[in-house]
Amino acid sequence: MSRARARELANTFLERGDAKGWFEALYAEADNDAERIPWADLIPNPHLVSWMDENDAQGEGRRALVIGCGLGDDAELLAARGFDVTAFDISAKAIDWCKRGYPNSKVDYVVADLFELPAEWRESFYFVVEANTLQVLPSEMLPAATSAMTNCVTRDGALLVIARGRESEDDPGAMPWPLTRGDLELSTKSGLKLISFEDFFDQEDPPVRRFRVQYRKLIEVKL
Repeated sequence: MSRARARELANTFLERGDAKGWFEALYAEADNDAERIPWADLIPNPHLVSWMDENDAQGEGRRALVIGCGLGDDAELLAARGFDVTAFDISAKAIDWCKRGYPNSKVDYVVADLFELPAEWRESFYFVVEANTLQVLPSEMLPAATSAMTNCVTRDGALLVIARGRESEDDPGAMPWPLTRGDLELSTKSGLKLISFEDFFDQEDPPVRRFRVQYRKLIEVKL
């Protein structure tokens, strides 16, 4: 499925006032053919892999959450690195695909909506990963999405965001909409401390500007 078709589906649902329904429609239309999912590379996100390698990230049994997990490749990477992983997607068909693709997985794959997450997930995950989900949401949904992600991070835990990037004055173009630094500042306003902000161009042809941003939720010390 071309990216153009994904945009067409997204626009159709947006016109109906439903900014989230197109994900299930896209996975249904793909009919178990991963080549018809624009973001399905069937390998972990290379910018997540390199970050974990550079930071020698090991789970040691700590809990991790993958937001908008798609076909599960990032979740499986975290599990292989020793994290106790929960991964969710709003699409039931995507989650079913994950379970069939990784029948012996240790990952807990769950159907969930970022904007209506289970109450028990609040401050429950040491490492939360969001790669390329925020950039497919309309800008007016970003504050609520950011708050939901932040709420999942446990004290002294981390959030890693990977997304297309742009300057605030740049034309956002068509979905996926690159994020601005201002968009990502929402995380610090939601209670996280910025640890690192990487702004780089990837190896695609043509190269795509990316942001890779790490935050941490600090432990409050009461005197």
